[in-house]
Amino acid sequence: MFKLLSGFTVVAVIVLELAFSHRVAHAQGGGDASARIVGSWRVVSYELEFQDGGEGQLPLGARPNGYLLFGADGRMTAYLEAAGRKAPRSDEERSAAYRTMMAYTGKYRVEGDTWTTKVDAAWNVEWVGTSQLRNFTLKGDRLSVVAQWNPNPLYAGRMTRGRLTFEREK
Repeated sequence: MFKLLSGFTVVAVIVLELAFSHRVAHAQGGGDASARIVGSWRVVSYELEFQDGGEGQLPLGARPNGYLLFGADGRMTAYLEAAGRKAPRSDEERSAAYRTMMAYTGKYRVEGDTWTTKVDAAWNVEWVGTSQLRNFTLKGDRLSVVAQWNPNPLYAGRMTRGRLTFEREK
């Protein structure tokens, strides 16, 4: 009986090991996007498109600055700004500073090629308490993102969505 039990134990250990190593390889290699997006991503491009067919905009210029961070603890933070922003000294400059940045944070979850963030703080206070959905594609160290349509306070409430590209920070 001891030989039978030890043979069974060896087989069970091998099966468990194979299952675990397949799961780890899957998470690190290609299948588990939630594990693959964890980390810091530097913004490369940000274009705003209008649902009404209006001409697209580069609201943060041709070379935006900022990062998208995904923590293993389930929190994400996005901070984007136009290059060359200056400290505001007047109401007009404060208004320009608001128009040249965006940021939000919250707990996120990944399902397939979509992540959803339950927003708990944001540059646009109307996002607080909402769920923001982002579709994404991962190719190597490139993350391409398409946001959901939202009314944009900087464009008189017109429906807009962002198309962004990020590179993994190394």
